[in-house]
Amino acid sequence: MATKTELGPIARERKYAQDKQVDKGLIPRKVPIVCSTRFGIAIILHFCNFIMMAQNVIMSITMVAMVNSTSPQSQLNGSPEGLPVDSFGGLNKSPKSLPAKAPVYDWGPQIQGIIFGAISYGAIPTMALSGYLAGRVGTKRVVGISLFANSFLILCMPPAADFGVAFLIAIRIVQGVSQGSIFGGQFAIWGKWGLPHEQNRLYSIALSGIFLGGFTAILISGLIIDTLGWPFVFYVFGGVGCVCCLIWFVMIYDDPVSHPWISASEKEYIIYSLKQQVRSSKQPLPIKAMLRSLPIWSICLCSFSHQWLIHTLTIYTPTYISSVYHVNIRDNGLLSALPFIVAYFMGMVGGYLADFLLTKNFRLITVRKLATVLGNLPSSVLIVSLPYLSSSYITATAFLTLSCGLSTLCQSGIYVNALDIAPRHSSFLMGASRGFSGMAPVIVPTVSGFLLTQDPEFGWKNVFFLLFVINLAGVIFYLIFGEADVQDWAKERKLTRL
Repeated sequence: MATKTELGPIARERKYAQDKQVDKGLIPRKVPIVCSTRFGIAIILHFCNFIMMAQNVIMSITMVAMVNSTSPQSQLNGSPEGLPVDSFGGLNKSPKSLPAKAPVYDWGPQIQGIIFGAISYGAIPTMALSGYLAGRVGTKRVVGISLFANSFLILCMPPAADFGVAFLIAIRIVQGVSQGSIFGGQFAIWGKWGLPHEQNRLYSIALSGIFLGGFTAILISGLIIDTLGWPFVFYVFGGVGCVCCLIWFVMIYDDPVSHPWISASEKEYIIYSLKQQVRSSKQPLPIKAMLRSLPIWSICLCSFSHQWLIHTLTIYTPTYISSVYHVNIRDNGLLSALPFIVAYFMGMVGGYLADFLLTKNFRLITVRKLATVLGNLPSSVLIVSLPYLSSSYITATAFLTLSCGLSTLCQSGIYVNALDIAPRHSSFLMGASRGFSGMAPVIVPTVSGFLLTQDPEFGWKNVFFLLFVINLAGVIFYLIFGEADVQDWAKERKLTRL
């Protein structure tokens, strides 16, 4: 017959001390982020986003050389839509000398606008779907296949243009599907690699490749067009993308357990740090609860208002500098590229700053809202003040550059907030919020172009004031309803067997 033996006070204290020592022994040694495998994952994602953004913007740059600048219909500055041909490099002027074999097309401003916007129509519906799919089958497959498809389609752009504008637009829509899958599918990987106190840094390092890709594409594409012709811009960046795919499939793994080269100490450290965060991929999405969740709507609406700011900057900066200050196209291109490199460094600094504040016992929601406010309000205030600085283009350029740089602080705010409120469904929610905010690049050119043509005298003031109002509304909504606690509908429900 079993008997129950009670320990005395001294024996109980001794047993408690022994158990505590055992628990301490189970805690793995901390592995610094620098030179770690998870840091390498962020660097590879950095270059993946670099390629994705470069492949995205080269159409805006090559369009300057692709259209017939002598055709009246190809001049965009006086078009009813008010859309710039080159979203980054400036006026719609072809280079003085182009290789003889580079074809030129008679595409008017409306056709060019459709070509530019076609990629958004493909990307918007796929971001949420790719995020959900990556949570099921893994980021490695979703992003890797999408990156290869996107690179292959980039190689097909020159022959597609020769086949006809309808064929080119169709290719651009399919390219949007692949680019949306790259962007929406990459977030799932941080659910298994990103430690809670490192997620801001890793996420910022990965996404900063977007800004470096835009900056590099602007500088290199002009040189390639002048020496080899615009088709080689697509061939170069498409080929680089294919090489990046090989590196991706060799180096990327969806979790530390399946990674063959990770050290045992880092594997144990990541698994131990994430063991409290349950992310089951076998449970259905609580769609109804998500649609009723004000914290999710605050993320979506604030992301939309922030993307309105970003795309107003990227689309209209060259046109504003040229039309107001009459800067030549070469200097305009350099001035338009400058904000990208500033944003590149500011994005990474913002990630380190957010993690630093968390180590100083700042509340998570405080860090998220602080990063969101700093990434929105100062930028929109700087932009809305531009029409009152018409006497100095140097000051205006400084304001535009600082505005673009500060805007990247949102990477540690609204764009990672889904990891806090619903870690199990974060990949789907991050893709869905990005898809919702992806409506901004479709709406911005139409609305802003209408304002510029309806009121030539106060057009820029109206465009920038509308940006400020939308941006302010999004920030206020997020400040009121934004949260950082795991929502009830996102918590794991377990059955305990006695």
